[in-house]
Amino acid sequence: MLRTNKLVGPLVAALLLAAACSGEEPAATAGAKGTVTIDIHGWVGYEAQAAVLAYLLEHELGYKVHKRAMKEGDSWKDFETGKVDVIVESWGHNDLKKTYIEQKKVALSAGLTGNKGVIGWYVPEWMVKKYPDITDYRNLNKYAGLFRTEKTGNLGQVLDGDPTFVTNDEALVKNLGLKYKVVYSGSEAALIKAAEFATKNRTPLLMYFYEPQWLFTKVKLAKVALPPYAVGCDDDAKKVACDYPPYLLDKIVSRRFAQTGGKAYDLVRNFTWTNDDQNAVAGDMINEKMTAEQAAERWVQENKIIWKDWIPR
Repeated sequence: MLRTNKLVGPLVAALLLAAACSGEEPAATAGAKGTVTIDIHGWVGYEAQAAVLAYLLEHELGYKVHKRAMKEGDSWKDFETGKVDVIVESWGHNDLKKTYIEQKKVALSAGLTGNKGVIGWYVPEWMVKKYPDITDYRNLNKYAGLFRTEKTGNLGQVLDGDPTFVTNDEALVKNLGLKYKVVYSGSEAALIKAAEFATKNRTPLLMYFYEPQWLFTKVKLAKVALPPYAVGCDDDAKKVACDYPPYLLDKIVSRRFAQTGGKAYDLVRNFTWTNDDQNAVAGDMINEKMTAEQAAERWVQENKIIWKDWIPR
């Protein structure tokens, strides 16, 4: 991924020599037929997108791809250390963008993914049929007793995922005067399991969730109407009392990768697909028990008309 010019060769050689002298292992270098480091975050849609990009980088452009399972915040920190090249799907994170893109200038956006991101509160569809007004947040206190668990006592439960996911839920509960407590399940997998169980067994569930997400092809969920989002209503994290904004998801890359990544960077920048595309790959991973690589290969084989224009010439 190194562009050919008179400065690149000496610069890389100097960096490698310095690393060798220090006794430290050099960071993966995005060079011609070299290695691209993609971080993997904790939801299957992200993994699906990373798998397709990795497959194309390897099989169409001849690069090696190194994947690291990382928390979102840790990935951003490593733009500064040079240990990561690409985050394939970023949900907002204006605070991190301010720090690492605007202030430290070690990262930048490589354009939109094409996905339309939605975050919110959801209940199983059967609950809406039984309690038609339950999707209005102003009625949630009336139904708090339905959502009580051992972890919440006399309060209703709002089930969240990994605490590192983008969430305003604790502030929402407090600022909207809701008789609820946020409980973190710990992962996307736990949220999905809870939604499937609540649908199959008709047990009450109020949960944080998001789209794109393959689960919507199998389980019917209804979104709760929180106070409408308005620009600036979530500027102060402690005072948030509005719904989540619509997210135009983007790709984040290190500035070094953008400058020296050549065709690998061009492919990342050119990548754009839909929620349905992502759900197709993620659905194969879950429903067909495919590995991420197998699901990516199937999608690539069946969708050349979509990805052929991503490949730089």
